[in-house]
Amino acid sequence: MTSERRRFIRPEASNLLDYLVVDDQGRQGDYSMGRTLNVSEGGILMETHIPLPKGQQVMITLGLGDELVDVMGRIVYTTYSAGRHQNGIEFFHVADSDRRTLDRYVKAFHQNFPQERDSGEK
Repeated sequence: MTSERRRFIRPEASNLLDYLVVDDQGRQGDYSMGRTLNVSEGGILMETHIPLPKGQQVMITLGLGDELVDVMGRIVYTTYSAGRHQNGIEFFHVADSDRRTLDRYVKAFHQNFPQERDSGEK
């Protein structure tokens, strides 16, 4: 049995995204694409073809309908399964205008998957 450590519910999603690796000094590094496996107000589970180290900062652009949302996050854990890397990312910066769009998306997703509502930590 595993212990659920998330503070926010992350309903399953399957959206393409792009991400940019950013170092501690804010310099931009590798740019690539990934896939959203699930998302919440506080973070995202992102699938990539390459490993990303724990602690790595990334700038992620999510396509939510016709809107793009930019978020900054940090890799908090990574796993490997079926030839893909799964990266748990905690958001640490979302612009106010992007936050509203992200919140609307998460809320709509929760309405589509109400059984997920009680599965996360409070």
